[in-house]
Amino acid sequence: MAVDAAGADIASLVLRVSVGGTLIAHGWNHAFGGGRIEGTAGWFESLGLRPGRLHALMATATEIGAGLLLLLGLLTPLAAAGAVGTMAVAFVIAHLRNGFFIFRPGQGYEYVLMIIMVACALGALGGGAVSLDRALGISGELSGWTGLAITALAGGLGAALLLAVFWRPGRKPAETG
Repeated sequence: MAVDAAGADIASLVLRVSVGGTLIAHGWNHAFGGGRIEGTAGWFESLGLRPGRLHALMATATEIGAGLLLLLGLLTPLAAAGAVGTMAVAFVIAHLRNGFFIFRPGQGYEYVLMIIMVACALGALGGGAVSLDRALGISGELSGWTGLAITALAGGLGAALLLAVFWRPGRKPAETG
């Protein structure tokens, strides 16, 4: 049975718009909603990511940047890796201990896991017909198993490196002054 190319192109577009738009909204909320960057920084510090301000800025830039790239269909597997990386960090530091379901106290990991899996699927699908990847002639090189590998490895390794270097749960930040 052959894969319907039009169906894959439509699926890629729908997923790129939904995940890309969600990432942009999430990053925008870090920067401009509620507590803004300072509130996000304090929350990250409370979860053990230090320095909190650096991570608030990095998460915001990654989510907005990856979201825009997904909307454009530009470097789709790398953009999807940004989603995998930020959601994998959230999975580990904020949601894993709360169980699967999002409605559990503290919010479980079903939401972030779903974004990770959809982002991996996007890496495999590539940008599709309505993408800058296709317009630039790079969609063939950036899809299938190669696209999935780029997405999963870059996102997963990026998250693992960030956690190894910066995540210190249970420790209080050093007093200054």
